[in-house]
Amino acid sequence: MKRIIIVEDDLILSLLLEKQIQRMGYKVAAKVNNGEEAVEKIRGENPDLVLMDIKLVGEMDGVEAIDHVRKFSDVPVLYLTGNSDDITKKRAKATNPVAYMVKPVDMSLLKLTIQNVLRP
Repeated sequence: MKRIIIVEDDLILSLLLEKQIQRMGYKVAAKVNNGEEAVEKIRGENPDLVLMDIKLVGEMDGVEAIDHVRKFSDVPVLYLTGNSDDITKKRAKATNPVAYMVKPVDMSLLKLTIQNVLRP
């Protein structure tokens, strides 16, 4: 079963994403709300996909977290963010994400994107 880590500091959205992922038949390997913990969970869990918010609780944002992750993993990353400014997009693009979606996210588009990334 494919495993996904959710990095999201909005509790309600995190729960919605978890339910959507489970309905799709994937396992939520972990849910975290800060960049530091995200790096450690990704290292420890070796997921098939990371759903990453950019603005997070704590010192490290989502792009910085993925910068750290890229030193040890090329795990696919799908950014889900409220940040659509050009600077943030450019920083995120440098980490080679599979997608960059601006909130509010269309759940059917998210589902399709996840299925395309995790296709066997």
